[in-house]
Parts: sequence; C-alpha cells; structure tokens
Amino acid sequence: MNAHSGVTMTASEPHVSALPLPAADAVARDHFRAGMAKLPAAVNIITSLGEDGRCGFTASAVCSVTDSPPTLLVCVNRSNQSHRAIATSQVLCVNTLAGPHHEALSMAFAGGVKAMDERFAGGEWTALATGAPVLTEATVAFDCRVTQMSSVGTHDVMFCEVLAIHEGGSSQGLVYFGRRFHHLG
Repeated sequence: MNAHSGVTMTASEPHVSALPLPAADAVARDHFRAGMAKLPAAVNIITSLGEDGRCGFTASAVCSVTDSPPTLLVCVNRSNQSHRAIATSQVLCVNTLAGPHHEALSMAFAGGVKAMDERFAGGEWTALATGAPVLTEATVAFDCRVTQMSSVGTHDVMFCEVLAIHEGGSSQGLVYFGRRFHHLG
C-alpha cells in the first residue's frame, strides 16, 4: 500500500504520486513568442461580415478540432478590428493561402493596409452558406458558424462548425516559420 495515497500497487505498476506538484511559473512572453516562431503554421485570412461590411485579418492560430461535427478553432485577439464583427455575426471563413502570390495579400490583411476595402481589392471573393467572404484562389476555404467562444488572455478561442468548403484547386501552400513565409508544393 502506498503511504501517500492509500492505493495498493503491484510491482508491475508504475509509482503514481498523489501529492500535487508545485505550480510552475509560465515562461516569459518573449521566450514563448520565440518558441512559437519555430512552430510552422499555415497562413490563413479570416473573413467575416459586420455592420460596416466585409472585414478580415491574417491568422496562423487555426486548428482542426473534430470531424463530427466538422469543427475548427480560430484564435482572435479581442483588440483586432474584426473581432466585434465576428462575435456579433457569429460567422467567419478560414481562407488558407497558396503560394508566393498570396504573400502580399497576407501582409495587407495582417495590418499592412488599414482600410478593409483596400484589403479585399487584392483578391477575388465569393460567398457560400454564411455569406462571409471566400477567397476564390484559396487552397481551401472553410465557411463556418461560430458555436462557442472561450476567453484566454488577450484572445477569444472561437469554435467554428464548418457549413461549407471551397477548394480552390491550388497544389501549393503558404506557411509561416521563423518569422518569414515559406512555400510548399
């Protein structure tokens, strides 16, 4: 019998401590950001509709959650100018960028261009189920309804049910790694 937990263990079972581990301090913000720069990520433009029309921003914090129901998560900084529109409309589209020709569009949506109309002028757009802008040249676009939001630090994690998919046909991809773009395909 383990004196700490009152659990009987056999010789073949690993020792499990019932004592809580001391809480570790989180790494420093700059150290975390440097580490994240070494995590390759697809480059996406997240688009939505708001009271002022179309809006969007560049994001790499996008992840598949489950295929039943088909769900993605998208992390959105609450200070981002598109946040209010997405939170209000509860719709967004994840447009995954393709190849070197999308670098300039990514930078425009990353804040290099402030006016939303000018950002959208750099691509051809359509709409699917939700009405959120879909980039016709995207490698793939996931048209979504936001079903849940959870706040963590400066961001809201939005869980998004995929209602429609557009495949642009490109066999190229664009990833961000080491604070610069890299091309796939």
